Amino acid sequence: MNAPKKNSKLDQASTASLVYREKEYTCGIDVTLAVVGGKWKASILWHLARETMRFSELQRQFAETTRKMLTQQLRELEADGLVHREVYPQVPPKVEYSLTEKGKSISPILEQMCDWGREYLGH
Repeated sequence: MNAPKKNSKLDQASTASLVYREKEYTCGIDVTLAVVGGKWKASILWHLARETMRFSELQRQFAETTRKMLTQQLRELEADGLVHREVYPQVPPKVEYSLTEKGKSISPILEQMCDWGREYLGH
């Protein structure tokens, strides 16, 4: 009987630990989920991948969340280097959010997640 082929990425044992926010991980998937997991982060990144948005535009997209929660999620994404916050010196203040290069790098993964979700539901 032939042994099943191994997927090098899935079967690769890593001796190097990955540290994110002072927590140690042994799997890149766990790090990815720690960075973009939760109810809103992936969706925020999804919207910002399409266009730069002002806070009020994002808030309309996420009507189910509070202003405080959206602000917290955006701050965490900014701290992680995925989102850029641009403040324009005018009255009233204008703030725009966009993806950084690192933020753009997750777009193909989000596309695949979207496709998988549609396929899962048979659409």
